[in-house]
Amino acid sequence: MKASQFLISTLKEAPADAEVVSHKLMMRAGMVKKLGAGIYTWMPMGLRVVRKIEGIVRQEMNRAGAVELLMPVIQPAEYWQETRRWNTMGPELMRVKDRHDRDFIVQPTSEEVVTDVARQELRSYKQLPRNLYHIQTKFRDERRPRFGVMRSREFIMKDAYSFDRDPAAAKASYATMAKAYRAIFDRFGLRYRAVAADSGAIGGDLSEEFQVIAATGEDAIVYCPQSDYAANMEKAEALAPTAARPAAQHRMEKVPTPGKSTCGEVAELLKVPLKTTVKSLVLATDQVNEAGEVVKSQVWLLLLRGDHDMNEIKVGKVAGLDAGFRFATTAEILEHFGTPPGYLGPIGLKKPVKVVADRDVAVMADWICGANDEGFHITGVNWGRDLPEPDAIADLRNVVEGDPSPDGKGPLAIERGIEIGHIFYLGTKYSAPMNATFLDEAGKPQLMEMGCYGIGITRLPAAAIEQNNDERGIIWPDAIAPFTVVVCPIGMDRSAEVKAAAEKLHDDLAAAGVDVMLDDRGERPGAMFADWELIGVPHRVVVSDRGLKEGQLEYQHRRVTAATKVPVAEIASFLRGRLAA
Repeated sequence: MKASQFLISTLKEAPADAEVVSHKLMMRAGMVKKLGAGIYTWMPMGLRVVRKIEGIVRQEMNRAGAVELLMPVIQPAEYWQETRRWNTMGPELMRVKDRHDRDFIVQPTSEEVVTDVARQELRSYKQLPRNLYHIQTKFRDERRPRFGVMRSREFIMKDAYSFDRDPAAAKASYATMAKAYRAIFDRFGLRYRAVAADSGAIGGDLSEEFQVIAATGEDAIVYCPQSDYAANMEKAEALAPTAARPAAQHRMEKVPTPGKSTCGEVAELLKVPLKTTVKSLVLATDQVNEAGEVVKSQVWLLLLRGDHDMNEIKVGKVAGLDAGFRFATTAEILEHFGTPPGYLGPIGLKKPVKVVADRDVAVMADWICGANDEGFHITGVNWGRDLPEPDAIADLRNVVEGDPSPDGKGPLAIERGIEIGHIFYLGTKYSAPMNATFLDEAGKPQLMEMGCYGIGITRLPAAAIEQNNDERGIIWPDAIAPFTVVVCPIGMDRSAEVKAAAEKLHDDLAAAGVDVMLDDRGERPGAMFADWELIGVPHRVVVSDRGLKEGQLEYQHRRVTAATKVPVAEIASFLRGRLAA
């Protein structure tokens, strides 16, 4: 490829609305152009990266036995009504009508459509297992799209769906995909972790996220450096303390804390460690009738140590809260506690509530909480002596650095990551409501067991850039770079020898299957080099009159600052060696 025939559109400055490094560099390097909020045009340079990612994904999916198809972006509403996701998906689901006033959706995912394919085509146990996948445009109407293509509204995703006869076979299909995903991400040349993840409403224990390690990542990844344990923050268990609850040492006392409504402010005022305080979080659950009207509500008080944060996923697993909960209203709080938030606690309630203590709080003694009286807190609080034992004890919090690993092999560490893939076992979540069955050996219909497996194709370039960049621009891994090698001739328009040598090198590399770009634009060296460092092509060869007179070309990898002189006659074999490495 020659630059004069390509579209190179680099910018010196990033647009003002570009927030993270990947967004800034993708805009500056001419990878994408913004069309609207969360909607981007993939320019030729960026599209080459996307196509390389798709190619690797496709090769490994095919190698794992998956079969490609292509499902539509616009899908009739009736399939989503069968699974009830038409009503439960929320405003992120883009709903549209055709000229006949029929309802459709712009697909965010394709479980319904692929299940419809399966129930029509897979009639017998002899046709199972089966894995169908596609690489297709998706749309989710994000409330606040941000970070460029990292959290856009329109994106490309590879989603695959496995169909099996029973849970054991479905787990085997899951294991096959887990292996394929590792092969895919290994080929991308990125540092990543596969972490245990929560399955949410889907249920089951088989769920993994694949996270690219990056300091700017939105997700917290929990792992043990001394073992293979890794999980996302939602899934990571905070073990119960092994030490018994200490005996009470202090009497309970109500103390004034005017204007101090947070645990941090109270701890500072009283000159005590933050971990001796207990925060009160008030939730509510609603009982509804057939008409959807609330007929009864239950208020819950969750108690966490002042230096810990609530984990909503874990809270949603507590018996009684597992059917759904909400934060209590101010009116409900006043009714049950008699005071506004900031001074709440489990002592001196106006009306009874269900009390759930985090595991750490359950073994605390002489702790501090709100007095249910504005401007006051209570010190020296002890279970059993000053208030009844909690109604329930559960893991309610996010783990913190240094907590013991659930596998018992050392302390936990935390780093940031960007989710670029997710696999999980679905069971019969979609096959049951859509009656996707097959006939077993006895001729009896059985529900298919399903799994689903996603990779964010257009999210991956941004994740790769977040992990691979410097002050000069992007540094692409070879496998997904828009071009692997760029040939930069100096004075090509003035020197026949430079022109001939550059074109010969370009043609020889292209003939050998190397993805090479020849910059024949006639740019000055500084501007030319700056463009390709910004774009991030990993291998650069400079051809100049001076070098040719010495019988040398200059090779430089994007990650290093110094060039290496290579004899003209050896450059092709030298590059082959570097590319193979």
